Amino acid sequence: MNSHHESFEAVLIAGPTASGKSALALELAQKAGGVVINADSMQVYRDLRIITARPTLEEEALVPHRLYGHVDASVNYSAGAWVADAGTMLAEARAQNRLAVLVGGTGLYFKALTRGLSAVPPIPPEIREGVRARLERDGVEALHAQLARRDPASAQRLKPRDRTRITRALEVVEATGRSLIDWHRQGLPPLLPPGTFRALFLAPDREALYARIDARFAAMLQAGALEEVAHLAARKLDSLLPAMKAHGVPALIRHVRGELALAEAATIGRADTRHYAKRQFTWFRHQLPEFEWIRPEAAGEWLHDVIPGSRYRAPRNDSGLTRT
Repeated sequence: MNSHHESFEAVLIAGPTASGKSALALELAQKAGGVVINADSMQVYRDLRIITARPTLEEEALVPHRLYGHVDASVNYSAGAWVADAGTMLAEARAQNRLAVLVGGTGLYFKALTRGLSAVPPIPPEIREGVRARLERDGVEALHAQLARRDPASAQRLKPRDRTRITRALEVVEATGRSLIDWHRQGLPPLLPPGTFRALFLAPDREALYARIDARFAAMLQAGALEEVAHLAARKLDSLLPAMKAHGVPALIRHVRGELALAEAATIGRADTRHYAKRQFTWFRHQLPEFEWIRPEAAGEWLHDVIPGSRYRAPRNDSGLTRT
């Protein structure tokens, strides 16, 4: 593949929260005449601009930004809904002959984009629990034998001791009456198959990243995150909705209600965000090995390879409000 972006239609920029992804995406989109498409499951919510470190209005004015703040907090927005929206935005970028720059930290979105989505409907909890209970009681070989009776094709493909896949295949056939193989055939193909994109995981030093997360949380509070969360709390939405679980939101809501001091809420918010960053490193390493891991200081070189002539400099962290 040559390094001119005509040979691929998208650049995927992933990385833990506060790693400088948005700044890198903006730089690339400016250099390449591209469009920035959000792949962060919390930055889709219009109620959460500050606490999710969405690009500022000034940044959004520099190049087209898509799928930021387009969903109301009362909506349980899913990876499937995001893939449908992202498909529309990719088609738009293609029609305008623009490079699509997808940026975010939500591994599931990137996985759905590059691997496709399964069509399997959700399994009722009672079926799932029943299969698990039988696994504990009767053992994996007994479950494999049941699967061989109900869904011989799946059973044949699986090792008789593969607990995870056997229970999955059995719960699917019990819940839907159809083989998992059939469902997979019907799944959504990837919007970006191999060879149509370049993918980068921005991997800063952990300690430096944690310091940036802490500084950024303080800067968010200064910028009005508490007022934003108070507005959200006033809507009295179901606490299980994704927007209500964004990092920092539950603890700040408890502060708004008078249950926690602000300093304590901020400590919890910072700790939650650090734990999330740690999980992002692990998830991408195991689930999406095709992403190239790059230290932020080497991102310029990588960008230059993708778009000859670009000269990216890692953002300085003066305010602590370095974008995600």
